[in-house]
Amino acid sequence: MVLKSIRERVNNSVQENYIVSLDVGTEFIKALIAKVQGDKISIVGVGRARQEVSDMHSGAISDISGVVRNCEEALSEAEDQAGLQAKKVVIGIAGELVKGVTNTIRYRRPQPDKPLDASEMEFIIEKVQERARGKAQRKIALETGNEEVEVKLVNSALVSIHIDGYKVSNPIGFQGRDVAVQIYTAFAPMVHIGALERVADELALELVAVAAEPFAVSRSVLGTDANSTFTAIIADVGGGTTDIAVVNDGGVEGTKMFGIGGRSFTNTIAKDMDIDYKAAEKLKVNIEHQNIKPSVMKKTEEAIDKTLDVWLSGVELALGEFESVDNLPNKILLCGGGASLKRLVDALNTQDWYKELPFTKRPEVHHIHPEEVVGISDATGIINDHTFITAMGLLRVGYDTIIGSKDSDTIKDKLNRILRI
Repeated sequence: MVLKSIRERVNNSVQENYIVSLDVGTEFIKALIAKVQGDKISIVGVGRARQEVSDMHSGAISDISGVVRNCEEALSEAEDQAGLQAKKVVIGIAGELVKGVTNTIRYRRPQPDKPLDASEMEFIIEKVQERARGKAQRKIALETGNEEVEVKLVNSALVSIHIDGYKVSNPIGFQGRDVAVQIYTAFAPMVHIGALERVADELALELVAVAAEPFAVSRSVLGTDANSTFTAIIADVGGGTTDIAVVNDGGVEGTKMFGIGGRSFTNTIAKDMDIDYKAAEKLKVNIEHQNIKPSVMKKTEEAIDKTLDVWLSGVELALGEFESVDNLPNKILLCGGGASLKRLVDALNTQDWYKELPFTKRPEVHHIHPEEVVGISDATGIINDHTFITAMGLLRVGYDTIIGSKDSDTIKDKLNRILRI
């Protein structure tokens, strides 16, 4: 395929009602082009390009020029299919240094008889975000050993509001003294965000939003229903990291990430069997097929199980950090290429990794199917499994960002504008 040059894309007419999502994964770049009509998002172009081993490290970009080249290839494939170029892009961010937590701030109003208005809510929300930024900066500084590390807000979403102990969906106009606001916030080091901004700039695309990928996946299954009661654990198993989000009654309780993904399984196979990475990847992908020698199959399975034990420990540790959750959801939804490994799904379904966690029963586990993504349809017919769910979620975040910048009379959109970066 002859790749379109960046100059050609810039010179072509831009379709303002289209948006691009770029899932910059460790193993693959996935690009989607979608048409936005009202509250409907229709995918009209799909592209994918494999990354080199040196392009990414633990979910973060390590070679900007290599990633740009791969993005160009994936975009060109999507553009050829869509028959157009889009200008606005939302890009996902992952990695162990992306910190997503839900913080609660309790604010005692000096004038409890005065009805709450948007400006007072903005003041309260800013206080929550300031507190969250300080926590994230201290945690990232501790993990990196760099006290001067700079962090930036990636995503912010309202979880709940209580006034004098009473839960409200629309706080505007209410009287009361004590306001408790829960807001999910995700922060990432500036160096990671700067790399994504550089990628967008090199591709001559307008960066609408950068999104923490587990947050994007949770948005894909939540949609636009402000009264959603959706509750689940979402696990995006990528090439370099596993990203986990806990969603409770339609609100994101928090996100955790750890540096074990599909490549960890491949590397263990390569090391234990003394073969190169490509041969190990081929064995991993074909492990369910019966045309592998029994002796080779046994060694491959042993190598996979060795990493699987570590991965399950990572899941247990990540979920154990959700100390504010009384009971974890009894449903686990999987996406990402790493979740294609059948032994991984079987281990979640059969092993006792969950026993020490606050589950009321063994959690049910299944992949997220594209038809479960709310408000996003696929006009290409190409997206037929769980591997494109993150890219679909990024489209949702892009849509939320664009809509949140427009005039609206709904409280949801007003708060979205307050929360918008």
